[in-house]
Amino acid sequence: MSLDPTGKEPNMNFAPAKEGLRGGAPVPPSPFPLLLLRSGWLMPGSRQMFSIGRQRSVALVSSSHVGDVIGVVSQRSAQVAEPSLGDLQEHGTFARIVEMVRVADGAFRIGLEGLGRFRLERLALTGGHYSGEGTFLPDEEDQTAESRLLAEALAAALVDIHDKGIASGDVPAVDGQPGLFADKVASALELDGVQAASVLALGNVPQRLRRVTALLAEAATTAQLRRDIANNVRQQFGQQQREAILREQIKAIRRELGEDDGDEDERLRAKFEEMDLPDEVRQVVSRELKRLDKAQGSESNVIRNYLEWFAALPWNTRADVHDDLDAIAAQLEADHAGLEDVKSRILEHMAVHKLSGNPRGTILALHGPPGVGKTSLGQSIADATGRPFVRIALGGVRDEAEIRGHRRTYVGAIPGRILHALRKAGVKNPVIMLDEIDKLGVGWGGSPEAALLEVLDPEQNRHFVDHYLETPFDLSEVMFIATANTLDTLSPPLRDRLELVELTGYTESEKREIARKHLLPKRTKETGVPENALSITDGALSAIIADHTREAGVRQLDRELMRICRQVALEIARTPADEVLQFKITEGEVGRYLGKPRFKNEVAERTALAGVATGLAWTPSGGDILFIETTRMPGKGRLETTGKLGDVMKESALAALSYVRSHAESLGVSPELIDRSDIHLHVPAGAVPKDGPSAGVTIFAALASLLSGRRVRHDTAMTGEVTLRGRVLPVGGIKSKVLAADRAGIHRVILPEQNRPDYDDVPEVVRDRLEVIWAADMSQVLAASLVDPVDPTDLTDGGSPDRAQDVQLHS
Repeated sequence: MSLDPTGKEPNMNFAPAKEGLRGGAPVPPSPFPLLLLRSGWLMPGSRQMFSIGRQRSVALVSSSHVGDVIGVVSQRSAQVAEPSLGDLQEHGTFARIVEMVRVADGAFRIGLEGLGRFRLERLALTGGHYSGEGTFLPDEEDQTAESRLLAEALAAALVDIHDKGIASGDVPAVDGQPGLFADKVASALELDGVQAASVLALGNVPQRLRRVTALLAEAATTAQLRRDIANNVRQQFGQQQREAILREQIKAIRRELGEDDGDEDERLRAKFEEMDLPDEVRQVVSRELKRLDKAQGSESNVIRNYLEWFAALPWNTRADVHDDLDAIAAQLEADHAGLEDVKSRILEHMAVHKLSGNPRGTILALHGPPGVGKTSLGQSIADATGRPFVRIALGGVRDEAEIRGHRRTYVGAIPGRILHALRKAGVKNPVIMLDEIDKLGVGWGGSPEAALLEVLDPEQNRHFVDHYLETPFDLSEVMFIATANTLDTLSPPLRDRLELVELTGYTESEKREIARKHLLPKRTKETGVPENALSITDGALSAIIADHTREAGVRQLDRELMRICRQVALEIARTPADEVLQFKITEGEVGRYLGKPRFKNEVAERTALAGVATGLAWTPSGGDILFIETTRMPGKGRLETTGKLGDVMKESALAALSYVRSHAESLGVSPELIDRSDIHLHVPAGAVPKDGPSAGVTIFAALASLLSGRRVRHDTAMTGEVTLRGRVLPVGGIKSKVLAADRAGIHRVILPEQNRPDYDDVPEVVRDRLEVIWAADMSQVLAASLVDPVDPTDLTDGGSPDRAQDVQLHS
């Protein structure tokens, strides 16, 4: 008998327990072997198979034999791996082992036959397995008239639910054993652990029969409810099919009557009729509309969403592009100070567009340090040319589907970010900014950088295919503007598709103009400071730029101005409303608002010793200065390098030492001094990786200064790659490095002769402040950089010319 057609029917053929356990088995003495069940339970009078895999349970079964009697008790929670007495049910079942089968991994399948009840009182470990002590619970009042009547009532209830079709299987007979009959029925029911424990706890047979009768009634009610729910689901499914057929009939009737104007699908059809679609796209749309007529349920929603994307994209819609070059130039000049290369490139593009009438777009890559206005420049270009502007943030994107979309076969599939941007713009010739393109990643979903190869190729993007639409879309009229801090992380194929425009940073005068025309008005408005209530003199702005910021861009300058505006807003908020305050911040008042200076000119004191030279470096954050320190000590002519230097810089140091050895006589250096000295070369900011050949000139100068005892001029910085023969080779980033020297207060720079054409990119105002020495050979570098030997009495720390000070790399 089972209330579940899929449930198994227990074995119920047992003789009555007249003395001891059922079947005549004696009650095992305490302590007896104890098997703990994570889940399930065993009722007296039933036979079941259990899987045994826990180490202590396997140990118990391994030490037992078929016919042995053990105790079986269930855990309150299957999650407990090492249970204590409180984690177990209070009552269990004595059982005989009737079958043992070893399975894989040392586990067992064991057949148990329930013989009688016990109450568990103690739990212990014996011989590697659990053992227990408890009290045997015999059946009480098993042969009383009350027990027989209750058993007959339970049997009648079983027959009733069996006749109603709620239960399946044979109905067991009482056979004069009311207690055993109650256990048989309980075994057949789908009881949970709590319910089974409540039956096991009842040694009194009348009480057990009443409890099983109540559980049977509860199970019958649950089974009937399940049948009703299943019938309702079947009826509802049939009703849905009927309603779908009726809806299609209603649509047909409304089409015949001409009353289908409000139908969503018909509105979609009407929109496609009005759109100017390419022939290939119109074929796809026609095919999907036919499928939509035949589709039902979720399939129709998928097709409808697909068609809505076709209807939302600007297949042949264009924005009117401004062709007044003077107006465009004025707009760019008003929005951004400096950046002449970018402005010139935009004007060239618009001039070609105006003369040729070719709507083909362009692909620019603005690369440079943070804070120079790369992202905001995209909005200015869109405003100047009259195109909509959409920004796509690519930082951290690692999935190729973010660019090309998902296949339509996937649940929740959508197009990629390119088509999302075009849908948002509403035209096919917008300005789309691919921001932070150098920070794309590679994940399990493929390489988004590789997906951009088609997007950014002017010869391919006129047939760009998104995985979701699977239909070409023409991107050739889009003006793509990519931004990056560095190009080193971009693959060569992608870099080859970009028209590179470098933004190297601003001069002090440009920063003052940006602060006065853009940053300060914006921040006063944000903080609620009244117009014209705050003014900052040029001297104060110069002090903020020189003493509180050291950057290629203006982001930190913007933060410092925001600090000033917040403090001014606080003072105004504390002032009575009828009192008008005016704030004019001069150079001497900058410290009151921003505190002590964060930066100072340390070049002079750092290069006051022989063996220290100032170099110029390029970083993703712009140009910067760095110091090369050297010192010597008694040794055997070895060279030690520190400062987290790369292989190229280490090789430059070895080449420099070889050059000094080979030219010792002309440099005034004793060869014996080199042979009996160990040299230590260090570049401060040891936690920052440094590499590249452009520090070769600086390393040469530092070693020559150290071994000759002649100082390097403190107002001079240098850059360039050097060969073993002393030839000075050209390097990159000249503009960024020269601007960094100007920011650091350096007045002389030594540059490679072959970089002379690159110097024209440096702003004229900076060129006027700097003295440039062009060098083609190291002899020219040393002649321009080394001065007379240092006087030890001039050293502030009482050291020697061979001792270098601690310095750090400014970033």
